[in-house]
Amino acid sequence: MAITAPQVRRLTSVETKLYLREPAAIFFAIGLPIGLFLILGGTIPDFMKADPELGGLRPIDTHLPGMMILLCVLTCAFSLLPTVLVTYRERGILRRMSTTPVSPVTVLGVQLVLNVATTLVTTLLMLVIGNLVYDVPFPRAPLAFTGVLLLGMVSSFAIGLLLAALSRNSRVAQGLGMAVFFPNLFFAGMWVPRALMPEAVRVVADFTPSGAFGAAIVQVLTDGTAQWLHIGVMAAWAVGAGVVAVRFFRWS
Repeated sequence: MAITAPQVRRLTSVETKLYLREPAAIFFAIGLPIGLFLILGGTIPDFMKADPELGGLRPIDTHLPGMMILLCVLTCAFSLLPTVLVTYRERGILRRMSTTPVSPVTVLGVQLVLNVATTLVTTLLMLVIGNLVYDVPFPRAPLAFTGVLLLGMVSSFAIGLLLAALSRNSRVAQGLGMAVFFPNLFFAGMWVPRALMPEAVRVVADFTPSGAFGAAIVQVLTDGTAQWLHIGVMAAWAVGAGVVAVRFFRWS
């Protein structure tokens, strides 16, 4: 029996309620990026200074929102998504659902939708709050910005699914997630801006998923464009990680 639209809506409603009952998930995916954006923007004077290399824009207009958006995406992709999926598999929920019209694939799809929605909500709130509080301009090329954001999410969530596929239990998923999370923050420029990285490190970063995503999201906020190298790297990670995740993902 095929799943019906009302069943999908019911499952989405239930999963959304479970998601919203996890205050840690809401805090780390939404509250922390927006909070850091407001705190850093209000306490570090250099973020508010116009930079000629940014075309007269300020770091709070480009680098800071780009990094906070990336923080939200990586939190959802490397921590929340794989942990939930592996926990469901560990508890036999996915196996039991395979005997009902609500297949495990539907659960996977709903979880992806929830995490994508979380990222979009965080991004929208950050742009609106930044504009109201710090006069941060909205993206000058909204279509290019949206495209980079979506491609960054696809590549990151593909890696998140791969982490879920490789994890035997939720503890392993959490450990693998953190092992991938922090190096990716570094290569994205969260700790050290790309301009201050040694040339060799910057070259390596260009070929990492978060390095390409971070560079592209900051550039599109700066001048409305993105390098094809970074677009290609994100697409390659999305396809590669996605294929391997599908090959090794287990429902039970």
